[in-house]
Amino acid sequence: MVVDTGNVAAAKAALRQALTACGGNTKDETVLAAITNLQTLNPTPAPTHSGQLLDSNWLLISAPSFPQGEQLADGRFAYTLGRLAFNMFQPTKLRVVIDRVFQPVRYLGQGEQQSHDIVVEFTTIDESVPQLRGIVRNLGVCQPASDTALQVQFTGGVLTPQDMGQIEEWRRVFGEQGKPEETSLKEKFQTWLLKLMFGLVPPEGMNLDTGEIRFTMKRSPKGNLEILYLDEELRITRGEKGTVLVCERV
Repeated sequence: MVVDTGNVAAAKAALRQALTACGGNTKDETVLAAITNLQTLNPTPAPTHSGQLLDSNWLLISAPSFPQGEQLADGRFAYTLGRLAFNMFQPTKLRVVIDRVFQPVRYLGQGEQQSHDIVVEFTTIDESVPQLRGIVRNLGVCQPASDTALQVQFTGGVLTPQDMGQIEEWRRVFGEQGKPEETSLKEKFQTWLLKLMFGLVPPEGMNLDTGEIRFTMKRSPKGNLEILYLDEELRITRGEKGTVLVCERV
């Protein structure tokens, strides 16, 4: 497909401007209009088979899509730790702010399967603990379901510190995985249901040398992710629940 590079550049600039104006909200009408316009200029008609064009490190430039977030005055988004990874890491109610979200997509050497990890860098903002910087990595794989949609499946997750200089404080805050927490009946039921449906196996403990904590997901459902736009600079996707994410190549 031949497209006018000037039109594409203008359309991408309009999208970035709209995202900045509304704090990254992809439900905003101006943002949606900019995305729709950019779709008509998509130079990649079969993005799921695009090979190296899809493989990259993708940085999220729209708002995060984790449930029950709060946008702070500085524009960043705050969540509880539990909301970042199926309530598998404790303390689940620890408040954190997202510093950035990115997705390393890499060919895995089998068919057209690629990695589909979602990597969240965060800083704790709970006054009850020291300020710690960590990473939640939701592990996933994907493969083409069609020319424009990926079949995605998550397999588990990893929690690690960003700064090994904080390892002692990290151990004190995150070292008691599996300890009973005070939660409502509704929260307990939701956690139990997730474990039952997805075959979630909670962390057994921490690697004391690295601070790493892991869980696995044995029965993750397979979902589809539609690629709305892909080129050397931007990737725009829409999930099954309609969530649209805009990422740039880094």
